[in-house]
Amino acid sequence: MTERVVGIGAGAKELATEDMILNIGPQHPSTHGVLRLRLTLDGERIATAEPIIGYMHRGAEKLFEVRDYRQIIMLANRHDWLSGFANELGVVIAAERLLGMEPPVRAVWARTLLAELNRALNHLMFLGSYPLELGAMTPLFYSFNERERIQAVMEEISGGRMHYMFNRVGGLKEDLPLGWLDRVSVAVAETRRRVPDIENLILHNEIFIARTKGVGVLTEEQIMQYGVSGPIARASGVDFDLRRDEPYLAYPELPVKVVTRDAGDCHARFEVLLNQLKVSLDLADACVERLRSLPQGPINQRLPKVLKVPEGHTYAWTENPLGINGYYLVSKGDKTPWRLKLRSASYSNIQVLREMLPGHLVADMVAILGSMFFVVGDIDK
Repeated sequence: MTERVVGIGAGAKELATEDMILNIGPQHPSTHGVLRLRLTLDGERIATAEPIIGYMHRGAEKLFEVRDYRQIIMLANRHDWLSGFANELGVVIAAERLLGMEPPVRAVWARTLLAELNRALNHLMFLGSYPLELGAMTPLFYSFNERERIQAVMEEISGGRMHYMFNRVGGLKEDLPLGWLDRVSVAVAETRRRVPDIENLILHNEIFIARTKGVGVLTEEQIMQYGVSGPIARASGVDFDLRRDEPYLAYPELPVKVVTRDAGDCHARFEVLLNQLKVSLDLADACVERLRSLPQGPINQRLPKVLKVPEGHTYAWTENPLGINGYYLVSKGDKTPWRLKLRSASYSNIQVLREMLPGHLVADMVAILGSMFFVVGDIDK
């Protein structure tokens, strides 16, 4: 037993204090999944922070090795459940490179359109859920209303609401339904018309500004050290976007506007996400117009019943809604990959929390955590 003597008056000794270890999680309402943070607190201020991951681990990389090239699309689809279509792209692009296969032009433009619609869905989710984590409930209803409008056209073409499973090696599962492009145009136009409602509701709200301005500042140096990418990196002034700088699909022919901010705080990250949503809607419109002008033709390549990828290795990377996804594919000429290493955006982005959280109050932790825009399945891939 430790005995402490507390005195009163000028000659009294100060009461000794000890750091407190606090576990946030592994189940906590402010995370998109099951994450655990081990915090050391000095009073109400965070001294150290350690992200502890692995509670949702499903071993997708090992399962890739015993599934053929049709089945691994399903596995890749699921780690970031807000970006199912974008997740599929890296797998099929890597396989097509080793096969030396060029998908039809209609498939390339349709993939680009669907990738941007999926990006808009992802961003709308975080634009609604982040204010909710700070105590603002109304923006969630606004953003989900817009999500539902875009979900309707995604569900019509693929039959799925989260896990679209619409990509195939060599193209897409099937052609676009009759009149579908018109319905996409209407959905995009209506969403664009209503985005300012979300912006006016939350972005300039004085409570939101007080909770996010100058909070959770992430420097450009920290981003380079930890491999942070996507909207989080661009909010700190890192002007890099694979769609413009290492283009794939139809992006070389599209005017991709890269949104950046310099502040690097929670408010800047929210601003970047909001403006990226507008860019995605513009890109979706451009893809629709191009698809209208293309002649009728195939939407995929004919494949053998058993698809074997030639021996070799390649690396494909894509600009996913949450950041850079990388796919390192090694083939030994079999119908299954010998190795498929997945580099997911959230896994790299969340590591920097150990640098960001120390020095902040516990009350600011939720604001910082929510502004990192991660999906825990994407960490525990």
